[in-house]
Order: sequence, then C-alpha cells, then structure tokens
Amino acid sequence: MGKAWAEASKAAADTFAEANDILGFDLAKVCFEGPEEEVTRTDVAQAAIYTTSTAAVRALGERGTITGDYAAAAGLSLGEYTALHLAGVFGFADGLNLVRQRGTFMQEAAEANGGSMVAITGDVSEDAIHGLCDQARGDGVLVPANFNSPMQVVISGSADACERSVPIATEMGFKPTPLTVAGAFHSPLMQAAADRMAAALDAVEFAVPAVRVMSNVTGEPHTDDAATIKRRLVEQITQSVRWSQNCQWLVANVSGRYVEPAPGKVLMGLMRRIDRKTKVENHAEPK
Repeated sequence: MGKAWAEASKAAADTFAEANDILGFDLAKVCFEGPEEEVTRTDVAQAAIYTTSTAAVRALGERGTITGDYAAAAGLSLGEYTALHLAGVFGFADGLNLVRQRGTFMQEAAEANGGSMVAITGDVSEDAIHGLCDQARGDGVLVPANFNSPMQVVISGSADACERSVPIATEMGFKPTPLTVAGAFHSPLMQAAADRMAAALDAVEFAVPAVRVMSNVTGEPHTDDAATIKRRLVEQITQSVRWSQNCQWLVANVSGRYVEPAPGKVLMGLMRRIDRKTKVENHAEPK
C-alpha cells in the first residue's frame, strides 16, 4: 500500500517518514511489506489509509497533476478524515493521531462485541433494506451501515442477525455477500468507540473548512461549525455512511474533475453505479 508512490515521489516518501515519526513505529514498512494480517487490523489500517491517501495527494501536487484549489472534498468512512485534512480543518499530525485512536477504539469495540457485515447487491431501495433488517434482526442488532451506491448497501450488526439476513435477502431477489471484517462497523455495537472518540475529538482544535467537505452522516456538506463537525464524526461511527448521497450531491452541485488518490479504485467503481456520466480519475499508483 503506497509503496509505488513513495518510490516515485519525494513528497510521498516524506509523508510516510513523517507518519513514522508521529506514530513511533515504522508504518511505512507495514504498508509496503505487510504482513497482511497486520495491515488489515482496523487499528493499523486506518492510519495506513489516511497516510497513503495524503501521500498520494501530496505527490500529485508535486507533479502538478492537481493543485490545492479544490472545490470540494469527500471520503468514505475513514476517508472523511482525509477530506477534512485536505480542506484545512486540521493538520496532518492531528489527523493521523485521530485516526489512529479511532482505529484502536473501533478494534477494541469489535473484539468486545463481535458482529459482522453483509453486502447486499441489487436494486436496493432504502425502504427495502430497512425491511430486510427488520425481518432478520430478531433479538440482535442489524442496521444499514453503508449506502455505497443505488446497487449496493452494506448491513451491519450481530453475527446471528447477519447470518439470518442471507437467505432472507436471497428470497427478496438480492445477492447477499457476507464480508470478512473485524466487527459490526457503523452500527450501535460501536457505541463504546463513539463515546471514546468524542473525547479524542474534543482535544483537537478544528478550523473552518476552506472548501465544502461532505458529511457521511447527512449526505450533504458539513457546516462551518467545529462542534457540529465533531458531533457528525462521532455519529458516523454508529450510523449509516451515506456515500451514494454524498456523490449525488456533488454531481448536482460541483462541476470539474473528480480525483481518487491511493489506495485502491473502489470509489471510481462506485461512481460508475451512482452516476455513469461522471468520470473519476484514479491515482492508486503513479502513471
């Protein structure tokens, strides 16, 4: 993760070195070499993704591929922190420390409560996904976690409820895919992590966003009020990520280039399902 950018760009390499100094361990080595079971742990992955995305954006700026003159910024789940950093709400170090804590809190909540997630693919309306959750929930927890596109919603909750959802979703004409995850993210089972994250956010000073930044919780841009932004970030841990609505708002209100930095190409693929006419430049690796 991010190795090609670090090899191709001084700005990217310097970003990983900065992250190593802030965290006190060799994050770059974990990102570049693994092992996979370490880098995919939530408490490591969140710092790794935030650092890799920032490194790629800095490298793109170094090359002149993009400038700092953004019209808007958006990120899915953890990516919302990267978007806020790019909008000048907090510095790289503050953001890295926040996502490191967020990952630790969520990992510990997952280990304490268990749970799982299931991707539901098909023509999935919000009413239909709530109906599926209501039928499968039983005495457990089951809620929509990610509205990724009009054709995919991820549900999250108790392991037994997720298991019950699979045959019910199939009967409803959807394709359910159980996910290999550490826990029931973006569900009430993450409440302990949300409570701890509130205290961590309170300790960091937020500036007014220099550009519009999308809120996963509301599906619309954040306000300029720091307290409200922090509250939305706390809510995001236990509530649905409305990524599809974020993108629909951007398409309707923001013209220009859409750029997805490293790592991965997931957001480019989701945009194809949200609005096929909107093209996303992907920069998972140097070109």
